Amino acid sequence: MRNLLKSLVGATLMFAALSSHAEGVTGPVRLITLDPGHFHASLVQKFMYEGVDPAVHVYAPKGDDVLEHMKRIEGFNKRADQPTSWRTEIYTGPDYLPRMLEDRAGNVVVISGNNAHKAEYILSSMQAGFNVLADKPMAITPADLEKLEQAFALAEKKGTLLYDIMTERFEITSILQRELSQRPELFGTLQKGTPADPAIRKESVHHFSKIVAGSPLKRPQWFFDVRQQGEGLVDVTTHLVDLVQWQAFPEQALKPADAKVLSAKHSRTPITLEQFKKTTGATTFPDFLKSDVQNGVLNVYANGEFTYRLRDVHALVSVKWDFEAPAGAGDTHFSVMRGTKASLTIQQGAAQQFKPVLYIEGTKDEAAVKSAIESLQSKYPGVGVRRDGTRWAVTVPDKYNVGHEAHFAQVTENFLKYLRSGKLPAWEVPNMLTKYSTIMQAYRLSRAP
Repeated sequence: MRNLLKSLVGATLMFAALSSHAEGVTGPVRLITLDPGHFHASLVQKFMYEGVDPAVHVYAPKGDDVLEHMKRIEGFNKRADQPTSWRTEIYTGPDYLPRMLEDRAGNVVVISGNNAHKAEYILSSMQAGFNVLADKPMAITPADLEKLEQAFALAEKKGTLLYDIMTERFEITSILQRELSQRPELFGTLQKGTPADPAIRKESVHHFSKIVAGSPLKRPQWFFDVRQQGEGLVDVTTHLVDLVQWQAFPEQALKPADAKVLSAKHSRTPITLEQFKKTTGATTFPDFLKSDVQNGVLNVYANGEFTYRLRDVHALVSVKWDFEAPAGAGDTHFSVMRGTKASLTIQQGAAQQFKPVLYIEGTKDEAAVKSAIESLQSKYPGVGVRRDGTRWAVTVPDKYNVGHEAHFAQVTENFLKYLRSGKLPAWEVPNMLTKYSTIMQAYRLSRAP
């Protein structure tokens, strides 16, 4: 795994004269981190990148968020295995945003934090001519979507790039599910499904209390406020909707009118004061959460589910947040794509030792299974298959299971290549807009009487 990570983060990105557009980046990439309130901001810097200046400028309000961010960066610098060498220059003050825009200390702004401010941060950065690498979600309300649409229009006009961090595209079982769905001799064609029986299902379970970079994660108190973090319905579902688009219509440009949300609902996860204290360190619920507290328990609208039609394919996405995973477990992902000849299912439960496993189901054509697996060898050598009762389990060498944190380096490497070429793939921007438009449809429908 160590060798693979080295190849991910040191992979031949020679940016002696990097150019993202006629009016874009020239010279080294210089990162600016804006108001880093989420641990994903630090994971962008878990490894070094060739052509990226090790000096990073951070602009943020004073408080725990920026302090926790710096602890994680220092942890990366001081670790024994593959230590990083980031140098950080910090500005904290109430005018951190205008100061960042005025200083122009870098050419790529990394945004991962309080989502109530994210759309405004993105729009302001695009107005100033920066490139932006933003954590999901880039929008948590319909008003945010309007700002995001403006930001993409500005990116097109100014020749800059705006991109969101879709780590799940780099999970090997999701990659192989997509690859095998493109093998008609095995999969057939993707079924259309119905609202009651969708052709694609994607379900994700997340946890408030977890381990990140080897240490217990300290959550900011605002993370439990859906007015600041966003509901689960508009947060984790960005990954799920993105995967539906990416797998069902690979490299095809979609448009918002292609998606129609048919049903949507949201629900709460109860959090006790003791649990809140364990993850935030706070001994009381803050005032901004008091309206969500009943009988001493905080109720967070962390769960959501919606069914929708994308072009002519029916899909269901669902997200659930529990406080803590069972021993030995973590966040989990379930996914199924139903073809006319076979189904492709990812499971990550106790039977899989809480590690994602891809299964080929509903086919007796052993020759088609083995032929499809053989066709993967040029891209993914070593991937195999074994019988598992009436289905087939796809076997994956350990070298491909790099883990969620390493996926941030892979996304960043991709973004840097796009900067070098001066453009995103033609389908990326239309599909980002379609993704957030779909989610906002669900947001509105979940609140309908």
